[in-house]
Amino acid sequence: MPNASKSFFWYELMTTDLDAAEAFYTEVVGWRPEPFEKSPGMPRYIVVNAGDRGVGGLMTLPEDAAKMGMPPAWVGYIYTRDIEASVASLTKAGGAVHRAPDDIPGVGRFAVVADPQGAGFMFLQPNGPDQPPVPLGTPGHIGWHELFATDWQKAFDFYSGQFGWAKGDPFDMGPMGIYQLFTAGAEPIGGMMNKPEQMSVPAWLFYFNVPAIDAAAKRVTDRGGKVVMGPMEVPSGQWIVQCQDPQGAYFAMVAPGR
Repeated sequence: MPNASKSFFWYELMTTDLDAAEAFYTEVVGWRPEPFEKSPGMPRYIVVNAGDRGVGGLMTLPEDAAKMGMPPAWVGYIYTRDIEASVASLTKAGGAVHRAPDDIPGVGRFAVVADPQGAGFMFLQPNGPDQPPVPLGTPGHIGWHELFATDWQKAFDFYSGQFGWAKGDPFDMGPMGIYQLFTAGAEPIGGMMNKPEQMSVPAWLFYFNVPAIDAAAKRVTDRGGKVVMGPMEVPSGQWIVQCQDPQGAYFAMVAPGR
């Protein structure tokens, strides 16, 4: 299922309008939505598929999270074969546990956690066999993972120590500082940098693969979302755009050309 033994392998949107989010991402990214009905009694959950494979899920923002001030957001799940051990290791390394390991009937065990600088993510210990990895540029799948940290060097040390990630090439972005690529296997799967001042808290940003960036950006604005950065060409020769959906969740897209 994961691309490596300790990497992101599932992505989830928690939103304030589930029906609107389903319609928006179906049109913008091209996902095929499908209701998930394997956990009786659980809140409504929509799996989004690229081809015949699930990429992530959409759900209503939990009431307790909304009361704590959490806005609509995409979160990523990191794979683990032993969730109790992973949570204990994260805690020892200075991370925070927002929800202790718990069961999702028919799916596996999950936990809500954050790195020592506050960027949130999830652990998931899934039931059943692993699925084969998906090449990074596969249409409709997640093509890049980006961490905005208060101190990217310390953040890298944390993720490297917990999940075995290694450094790729660094890019000097001038006044914006260093953009450090990281790998969870042979090829880079993302980058880390210090967050800009206007960004209030550290966070992960996920990039969805689309065929062409200009058309994708237009689909965002045509359907009530916002383009907050780009389109912009990156050193790999790809094009990116960073966006907000109509409910306010940040996401990004990456394409091989304009």
